[in-house]
Amino acid sequence: MVKWLASVAALALAAAAPAEASNCRLALLLALDVSSSVDPVEDRLQRGGLVAALTSPEVQRAFFSADQKVALSVYEWSGRYNQEVLLDWTLIDDLETLVNTAEIIANSTRSHNEFPTAMGYALGHGAKLLQSAPECLRKTLDMAGDGQNNEGFGPQTAYREFPFDEVTVNGLVVNAADFEGEVGLIAFYRAEVLHGPGAFLVIADGFEDYERAMRQKLERELTPPAIGALPRPDGSAG
Repeated sequence: MVKWLASVAALALAAAAPAEASNCRLALLLALDVSSSVDPVEDRLQRGGLVAALTSPEVQRAFFSADQKVALSVYEWSGRYNQEVLLDWTLIDDLETLVNTAEIIANSTRSHNEFPTAMGYALGHGAKLLQSAPECLRKTLDMAGDGQNNEGFGPQTAYREFPFDEVTVNGLVVNAADFEGEVGLIAFYRAEVLHGPGAFLVIADGFEDYERAMRQKLERELTPPAIGALPRPDGSAG
């Protein structure tokens, strides 16, 4: 009898494990560009835009549009050794938690402002952070930036060398076009940065448009797909 009860208990635990893991539908990691091409005013627009997007009614509804929760983390990146976590992994299980995470970002200060755009290193750092995320059904990394990679290896090398097999990478391009090298930024993101099934790109018309673009992107990522809905083409822009 004792052995039989032990077997039943083991089977019950095994059956419960997948259900517990599926309580999180998405691990969402947001990466903010703080390279030298982003000036202090632009950084405030970026940081404030993210806070406003997270607390907007549309994004709030998207966070709580399903019983399964969302785990959220945020980091900023620039040079090859310059990545800083602003928000560690947090399970957004109610509105108070979401507001508290937005306040953490609002009160954050920029860690660096003098380093180049090492996007491959930033992606590698993101892959490592995703390995420490809670168990979720899907993993998504968002790369926001206003310039192309100009230090170290590029995104495609990062995808080969780091664990990205089950990760979708979406993009938010800040299309300021202040420098000649930024003219091809949208094409660069579509060809080099987007990764995984359903990956898409949203374009902000300068940092003044960052809040709108981030809100649109978050709403699309967080809203569970409708059953039977046709997928959007990869690389579609908002």
